[in-house]
Amino acid sequence: MTTTKLSGLSGPREAQLLEAVDLLLDARRTGNPIQDLPPALAPTTEAEAFWIQGQLAESFGSIGGWKIGAPSADATPSFAPMPLAWMAPGGSKIKGHTSRYRGLEAEVAFLLGDNLPPRATPYSRNEVIAAIASCHPAIEVLESGILDPGIVPTLNKIADLQINGGFIYGPPCPEWRTVDFTQEQVVLAVDGSVRVERTGSNTAGDLLRLLPYLANEGAARTGGLRAGQWITTGSWTGNTLATASSSVDVHFSTIGRVTTRFE
Repeated sequence: MTTTKLSGLSGPREAQLLEAVDLLLDARRTGNPIQDLPPALAPTTEAEAFWIQGQLAESFGSIGGWKIGAPSADATPSFAPMPLAWMAPGGSKIKGHTSRYRGLEAEVAFLLGDNLPPRATPYSRNEVIAAIASCHPAIEVLESGILDPGIVPTLNKIADLQINGGFIYGPPCPEWRTVDFTQEQVVLAVDGSVRVERTGSNTAGDLLRLLPYLANEGAARTGGLRAGQWITTGSWTGNTLATASSSVDVHFSTIGRVTTRFE
């Protein structure tokens, strides 16, 4: 990804934002969360939050894709990078002492088969959909360097990789282009107990609208989308918390099933 150079970022302010990066990075790597970013270090604008996010993402290596969503059908989408190192196929175990928060979201994800580099003419919806290689059921695992990311300022949560902590993808759905997502049903179970069961519940409304937005409006931050990258399109189930050793099962009525387990 590309990290935008902030206009007017002075030495002292850059040092403060880098200190924020270090705090979040250390909290995630050790599994010892901070209560929140200190006010002097916290981002005060979206641009600062995205700058911290970019620095933090680069610390975890290559970017394997992007999470994008919107809280309502007419809301502007928001997105964040997902480190490649945190991606795994369904059935994989989530290992390590840094699995602390253990949030779960059932999602529909797309694997890109073609590059979508930045260009002056916006990509059409049909062009972006044509670049998709496959569609998959997915689980986004939520983690944070902040003890309770649900109660901190939104900009701090954005800075913390929009609390992405992992991505588990299931097998491809061959007939996804004919799916009516407004009628698609999803069940999320933890340890064999159904925790969420919903229909057509992606908050973005038309979830496919998120893809051209990422390709066009997001290009300044993504540096363009590339074949082999994943795009996951927001929660169908809200944030469901698991515990250590929990097994997780997500089943979409048409898109398919994906599972994982915490160690």
